[in-house]
Amino acid sequence: MSEDAGQYDALVQRRQENIGRYFWRAHRAFVALSVRKLAARGHTGLAPAHATLISHLDTEGTRITTLAERMHITKQAAGHLVADLAEKGYIASAADPTDRRAVLITFTEMGWRFLRDAYELKGEIETEFIDILGKERYEQLRETLNDLLTHIEDERDDVK
Repeated sequence: MSEDAGQYDALVQRRQENIGRYFWRAHRAFVALSVRKLAARGHTGLAPAHATLISHLDTEGTRITTLAERMHITKQAAGHLVADLAEKGYIASAADPTDRRAVLITFTEMGWRFLRDAYELKGEIETEFIDILGKERYEQLRETLNDLLTHIEDERDDVK
């Protein structure tokens, strides 16, 4: 193997072990686990993007433009997800009473059930993680992630 190939292999290995990649993988794994558990409770046919959109919906309703901003996707992509979720019966859309030109997305009864189930599942998943890591390591992980996020978010706010 050439020296360049060896260096390339080392770079690939480091890239795969990058902390950002671990964060990304952990997030994707958490969402996939949540979607599987929600499906077991009857919320079938949902993709991770559907669950993510629902998690960004305020209880009093949210505009599509706000959902798109929160998810870092285009308004058109958010509109497609909203249409899918409305067809599945989880959300409804109507003219925003404060601005008739805007559309407000709200939960249906099925959407409220999804939300209640999702909150219960978060507790179940947390218990599973505590069983895997132990209470002390789990709390350390939460504190460490909170410290990192606080620092990163503070820096982001300083740039604005």
